Amino acid sequence: MRITGGVLRGRRVETPPGTIRPAMDRMRESVFAALGDISARSFLDLFAGSGIVALEAASRGASPVEAVEADGLKRGTLLKNAAIAPVRINCRFMAAELYIRRAKRSFDYIFCDPPFPYRFRHELAVSIAVSALMNEDSLLMTHRPREDVPRGGGCLVLADRREYGRSVVDFWHIEERAVKQKDALG
Repeated sequence: MRITGGVLRGRRVETPPGTIRPAMDRMRESVFAALGDISARSFLDLFAGSGIVALEAASRGASPVEAVEADGLKRGTLLKNAAIAPVRINCRFMAAELYIRRAKRSFDYIFCDPPFPYRFRHELAVSIAVSALMNEDSLLMTHRPREDVPRGGGCLVLADRREYGRSVVDFWHIEERAVKQKDALG
């Protein structure tokens, strides 16, 4: 795997042992192009695996950056990969669901990439939206298999969708932001 942009562009990172489905280079490059300038914006990578998405964010100037991974087999690789970042990537080793429940601060960008067989994808997205992790300006990106049809509703509003082969990244805002945008339009 290689970093696709920013100051670490082209740098290779290690792949951890065990089951992993790393985000494709093309997908990462496209997602970060859609985000534009993320300098000095906070970024959270849930289900971080190797940390490649957190590294992409840090490479492009995001700060602070946090990576959450529950699989102990990935710990050493994630820490080793995070060490090359131009800013500190704060690595948390716990279940994403627990991290979400304990959250005390919000992030500008949240990338959530649970394993494709994960059955509670919608509930996880809603729990992120109602947690302290999101505010009215936050953007949640969820990576999912194409055949897993997303459900909006509740406090989530679909802002964009990008398709990459057999996978999709959905971009979500929480409802309050949609209300503010609607009011601004008159």
